[in-house]
Amino acid sequence: MKKKNWLYRLKNIGPGAIVVAAFIGPGTITVCSTSGASYGYTLLWVLLFATVATIVFQEMAARLGIITHKGLGENIREKISNKAMRMIVSLIVVVAIFIGNIAYETGNMTGGAMGIAVMLPDIPLNIIAIIMGIIAMILLFSGSYQYIEKFLTALVFVMAFTFIITTFLSQPDWGKVLSGFLPSFQDVNWLNAVGLVGTTVVPYNLFLHSSSAAQRWQNEKDLSDARIDTILSISLGGIVSMCIVIVSATNCAGVTIQNASDLSLALQPVLGQAASYLVSIGLFAAGLTSTITAPLAAAYATCGVLGIKQDMKSTKFRLIWLIVILAGMIFILVNQSTPTELILIAQVANAVILPIMVIFLMYCMNSQQLGQYRNHFLSNIAGSLVLLITIALCIQNMMKLL
Repeated sequence: MKKKNWLYRLKNIGPGAIVVAAFIGPGTITVCSTSGASYGYTLLWVLLFATVATIVFQEMAARLGIITHKGLGENIREKISNKAMRMIVSLIVVVAIFIGNIAYETGNMTGGAMGIAVMLPDIPLNIIAIIMGIIAMILLFSGSYQYIEKFLTALVFVMAFTFIITTFLSQPDWGKVLSGFLPSFQDVNWLNAVGLVGTTVVPYNLFLHSSSAAQRWQNEKDLSDARIDTILSISLGGIVSMCIVIVSATNCAGVTIQNASDLSLALQPVLGQAASYLVSIGLFAAGLTSTITAPLAAAYATCGVLGIKQDMKSTKFRLIWLIVILAGMIFILVNQSTPTELILIAQVANAVILPIMVIFLMYCMNSQQLGQYRNHFLSNIAGSLVLLITIALCIQNMMKLL
């Protein structure tokens, strides 16, 4: 058998990139920018933890999808035999993922539009946001997983390029940057740390990744490709988030950043208009990718737990993602809350939902039906450790809400 080289691995990137497209959105850029401007490089170690945690859980989700040929939602439905309990769990998933993603969708479209608005100030923000929603509808209506995957992968590389280049243009003190990866529990703003984890370890990505991996790969021989895809893609996503923190810490110390576009505006007098435009393009790409993936994840999760076939060309599947996008558009037109407020609400909801979804994932991953591919001792230890930390963060976030 011919050995697979790194060029092959790069060409084979797919479902992992979709996950990155989902979690690098306007919310991530806002939280990372605020973290860097307010606390410098000191919370980079939190992002490192969040990236590792995401790799751990998303690898499980991909493995589940490949071995069972089904998404997490379908696996949850099959593993719970009691009808009453199944109804309760289905209700939790539908409310948490479907309704939660409507809130995300509003922030995604508006946040992405704010990036382009920096370069096109004469076009109303709401109009740009609605256009983004229409682009998402056209792409999803195609019903082609391969086309959607390639489109999102390309946008992920656009995001990576813009933010990595901007980081080097900023010329940070790399010694101080490296020191930020050393865990320090002194004077840590835990609420900000919660935000950094909450924008990286996203519960609906577990459903999105398991379903997309089941479509992309068909047998256990593909597990190696799936793991490489997960590790490379999510590591790249983590690097993008870290770059945003570094850029903000280097150039915007002490500057109040209330939304993602503020970072672009703050860079203009420091690095010039070109760097500002780079960040704006990155923000638009982040908003557009999240605008596409949030309704797609909602459709996968909802169809899975309700026993509806996950066919991207089916009427029911299309109806679910269409409702999410249209609801996001309506909220943009009638809601008076700022994108930052909407993103904050979604993050608080995330903190509550995440431990629940992780418990469902761990339950499915320990099923005897998976045979040799179920979680073993080290996987369960790693998963349980991260779960305990996410529960602690959930409590922190609830205290923040109260």
